[in-house]
Amino acid sequence: MFIGDIPLNGLYHKMDIHYRAAVIILVSISALGIIAIPFGDPKFVDRAISLELSFATLSVLIWKGYGKALYACIPIAALVIIGNSLAPPHVNLMMTFSKPLNATILVIGGYVLQIALIYTSLRSILNIRSRRLTAAA
Repeated sequence: MFIGDIPLNGLYHKMDIHYRAAVIILVSISALGIIAIPFGDPKFVDRAISLELSFATLSVLIWKGYGKALYACIPIAALVIIGNSLAPPHVNLMMTFSKPLNATILVIGGYVLQIALIYTSLRSILNIRSRRLTAAA
């Protein structure tokens, strides 16, 4: 058994590249979130922690081989992007870069990694579906 292997019906199969990328991106989002939480507004610490725990839970579930968790990644990432875009303090921070470290963390964690998560989740889902179709034929 290797790090990139996932359990499936008692056997271990290699993760495809998009599946592995989704796990790496989820872990990166969680790590960046742990760094970013102390810089955020103390009023929203509970929500930030619950969001980061959801990303960590999704990464563990996907790593364990639960492919259905990929479906949850897409709406959560979309909600993060929409929430960051609609929050006036976040928009102001990104427009002015008044706090460069906070703005950089926000752009990377709130947009770049979220878009990458949506892309890799979709690609993984499509790869899983295409494998099922070719196996059935």
